[in-house]
Amino acid sequence: MNDFHGKPGVAIVTGGTGGLGAAICRTLAGRGCEIAFTYRSDREAAERLAAELGGAVADQLDLTDPARSKAYVDSVTERFGAIHTLVHAAGPLVPQQHLSTVDPADFGRHLAAEAAAFFNLVQPALPALRASKGSIVAVTTAATKRYPVRDGLSAGPKGAVEATARALAAEEGRFGVRVNCVGPGMLTDGMATDLMASGDLDERALDAARRAIPLRTFGSAQDIAEAVCFLASDRAGFISGQKLDVDGGYGV
Repeated sequence: MNDFHGKPGVAIVTGGTGGLGAAICRTLAGRGCEIAFTYRSDREAAERLAAELGGAVADQLDLTDPARSKAYVDSVTERFGAIHTLVHAAGPLVPQQHLSTVDPADFGRHLAAEAAAFFNLVQPALPALRASKGSIVAVTTAATKRYPVRDGLSAGPKGAVEATARALAAEEGRFGVRVNCVGPGMLTDGMATDLMASGDLDERALDAARRAIPLRTFGSAQDIAEAVCFLASDRAGFISGQKLDVDGGYGV
């Protein structure tokens, strides 16, 4: 597929060194995108991915800083001339715990790292996206549709991202800008790998999760990348304000 071949400008992907972000970067690049991606701290992984993609630009960015986020967007627009796609795939590792045990200050930090971070990047990018009639895709979670116990610290803040995305779709559509979300379910890679390693998801929890999925299996980062790239492409040109859960039927 060459969905993005010949499009002027660049696709921005946040969280490029994460399991999902890296898969999205590779898939977009394979379909004709020039890539500018951000990372929070893993410089070595960022340099490896940039070299693998052959010309991708990697920048360290704390998305909770609105001034730095705006400066980053301005620098990308200046370097590449245009932004046609913005994919928000960044987010913190979220422990599995009951909301009754979450400190309010910790909940606030996750809101900042999820919802505020999304808005900090998108808001200054709107002029460039209006000029290109571009697309925004936010990677959230399937848990905002069907809630799994102990996932509130992820589902709550990501629900705020989804509400913001719908609002942007309603307001920016008149400029030709589309905004959608992709909700990952249980995956064999990405954040789920870290949760398994930490013990937050043990074999009993994994077996229960598998039984709750009609397809009786977990997805992969590539499944998410395919959905993101479709929604970002012109093949989804009449789709906006929607969320596509990639969850094996978990939300049914």
